[in-house]
Amino acid sequence: QVQLVESGGGLVQAGGSLRLSCAASGRTFSISTMAWFRQAPGKEREFVARITWSSGTTSHADSVKGRFTISRDVAKNTVYLQMNSLKPEDTAAYYCAAQQIGSPLYSYWGQGTQVTVSS
Repeated sequence: QVQLVESGGGLVQAGGSLRLSCAASGRTFSISTMAWFRQAPGKEREFVARITWSSGTTSHADSVKGRFTISRDVAKNTVYLQMNSLKPEDTAAYYCAAQQIGSPLYSYWGQGTQVTVSS
């Protein structure tokens, strides 16, 4: 099992910045990829960014490219999402997720952290 705990959400004005953290514990050696997703009220959950645990290769959704950056600290078993130039449409609950080696699914999810961007 892998446990994920997010932190760093909050209320920020448009144009501001926040950094989300996701601390992993448990069988972290089994993780292949970690990602951030978000879900706004009344909308489906959407992919934001992912990073491979071993190589650090990243991918970002077009909607956040150039504004958000995913990174990891392997020694701390932590993934970060640096969010700059925030827009009201970035308002959502942000979730961290982990993929196990050999699985295409994100099997583990955090409890979520709320990000609210005011105009």
